[in-house]
Amino acid sequence: MPVVIVENDVSKWDDQSGSAYHFPKRYRAWLTSGTEVVYYKGSLRDKNYASSRLSAAPHYFAIARIGKVSLDPNSTKGDLYAQIEDFVPFNIPVPIKIDGTYLETIPTKKLKNYWRNGVRPVSQDDYEAILEHANLVTGKPQEQSHDYDEDAFSFESAYEGSKSSYFGTRYERRADLRKQAIAIHGLSCNACGFNFEQVYGEHAKGLIHVHHVLPISIFGGEKIVNPETDLITLCANCHAVVHRRREMALSIEQLKDLLRTPKGIEH
Repeated sequence: MPVVIVENDVSKWDDQSGSAYHFPKRYRAWLTSGTEVVYYKGSLRDKNYASSRLSAAPHYFAIARIGKVSLDPNSTKGDLYAQIEDFVPFNIPVPIKIDGTYLETIPTKKLKNYWRNGVRPVSQDDYEAILEHANLVTGKPQEQSHDYDEDAFSFESAYEGSKSSYFGTRYERRADLRKQAIAIHGLSCNACGFNFEQVYGEHAKGLIHVHHVLPISIFGGEKIVNPETDLITLCANCHAVVHRRREMALSIEQLKDLLRTPKGIEH
């Protein structure tokens, strides 16, 4: 059975569309691997979020599929999160009503509180009715991700005034995997616990490095990457230390051992 999932402009989980979706355990039976979902936003309440929406009115804005579902390690209430697969946004919003009729069939007993539910199972007919009015984004170029993964000292800019040629191999990184890794592993460093926003404030919100546990330079071709087991979030310092020796990157456990070992530094 297809499901409508609500994405709020303000949420305690701060999910990003198309990466992961956190939800209370009461919705577990509806959000299972393989479930087709439609993304929905309610009415705009804060004008600061207007630019990130297709419409200020309630609307549907994307379709996707539920991937792996896991317990949220940061929750004490049994909340879960689902990895999102096959995310396809709409070019234009699909309103909740067409010619005065809701696209979702609202049960009579839920007329007063239907729209409060963050997850709503819908019939296949309702799902297809929404898609009938959707204009899907196609051929969308892959967003580039600025991760400093293989060489922590080769940052974004590599030019200083003069023309130069690049000889070597560039490895493509997928921004959706970065988003999923952050949704799973969080924005604090998984080695030392450093959090950019807590130290620098709003200006550094969302800043973190995503590290490939197995460097992509040794893949030998394309490889399926599981953001839960193959990626980890690290601060810039820890990421640089991991890659300090180019010929052999440290494991996360080796990095943690370094942090635990007394350094004998006098102040």
